[in-house]
Amino acid sequence: MAQINYLTAEGYKKLKDELDHMRSVERPAAAAAIAEARDKGDLSENAEYDAAREAQGLLEMRIAQLEATLNNSRVIDESKIQKDKVQILSKVTLLNHNNKREVTYTIVSENEANLREGKLAIGTPIAKALLGKKKGDVVEVTVPAGVIKFEILDISI
Repeated sequence: MAQINYLTAEGYKKLKDELDHMRSVERPAAAAAIAEARDKGDLSENAEYDAAREAQGLLEMRIAQLEATLNNSRVIDESKIQKDKVQILSKVTLLNHNNKREVTYTIVSENEANLREGKLAIGTPIAKALLGKKKGDVVEVTVPAGVIKFEILDISI
């Protein structure tokens, strides 16, 4: 059975827009590139034709991936998110006890993760350690660099 992906409405729209662009713009462009290369003659020694076919194969694979992801996705109803404990879509402000710095992360699905934007994938060690915890809790997280102690200062959405 396929794994269900939980996405925000924004994340779902982003994937849907990417899929629509691939189907309506990139797929016809790949077909045109193959037709153009085919018109240049002998296909057995035509590197341009081979490259165009390979690019089309990769595009079709990505389209199939996106279709599968979207078919197995559920949009999260943000109005049902609790603010008293950490869960997906929670915005969590933490105090890193190792370096005394505050950091804020939003826990998101794997597809929406972007550390530069403060979006932490739910499958990461930090997110896993935070799930279900409440404001004031201290968690220890084992990461490749060692153990980090985080105190949950705030939970919002």
